[in-house]
Amino acid sequence: MLPIDAAAHGSRWRGRHPGEKAALGLGLTVCAVALPPWPGAVLVAAAAVAVLLGPAGVAPRQLWRAWRIPLGFCVTGAVPLLFAVGGPDGFVALAPDGPLHAVRLLLRTSAASLGVLLFAFTTPMSDLLPRLTRAGVPGPVVDVALVMYRIAFLLLDAVHRIRQAQAARLGHTSRAAAWRSLAGLAATAFVRAFDRAQRLHTGLAGRGYDGTLRVLVPSAAVSVRFLAATAGLLAGLVALTLVLERSVL
Repeated sequence: MLPIDAAAHGSRWRGRHPGEKAALGLGLTVCAVALPPWPGAVLVAAAAVAVLLGPAGVAPRQLWRAWRIPLGFCVTGAVPLLFAVGGPDGFVALAPDGPLHAVRLLLRTSAASLGVLLFAFTTPMSDLLPRLTRAGVPGPVVDVALVMYRIAFLLLDAVHRIRQAQAARLGHTSRAAAWRSLAGLAATAFVRAFDRAQRLHTGLAGRGYDGTLRVLVPSAAVSVRFLAATAGLLAGLVALTLVLERSVL
């Protein structure tokens, strides 16, 4: 199990309805994209971090380890905005407004990723996917997602064990040995993926699978107070952004 999934299963908000957490996380994401980068995205990022470290109970180290990956993509997407290609200053030159556009993009995307992480850190996929059928998602699509979610963790565990076995047999002592080990790892993982899928199909057929996976979904009532607090937080962020923007201008 990935660290973010383990954190979601042990979250303080595990018992809350996924719709509540979706309203908060996706609401922050929309605010990060729709509001001006300064000060809107900064305020959204600060609010998301405060909620994650405070009420949600996410450890700072866990948050940083999960956030640094999307943050790297944000930086990678912002760097090309610093340059202009094919202009009068040469084939590649610094764009006049490149730093401004890059900073704006970085602020928006990094704040939006924190909103998504808020939802991911508090909502396990096993709680979310079965409820998607009530939202109108076709049942077969949800079933495929559930099966793929399960198989993904099984394959990751198998790959980890194979790598441990290769390391114990000195499979990474040289570059040539590492390449041979990588090829063997890919081949073994490919074969095991088909084996897992076949065994899963056999198990479902033996249990009378009729096209629908029936799973127990823990009951959770929607909290009106939580939704009201979410609406108040989002409205406060919008209002504070407008006030600060006018005061700066």
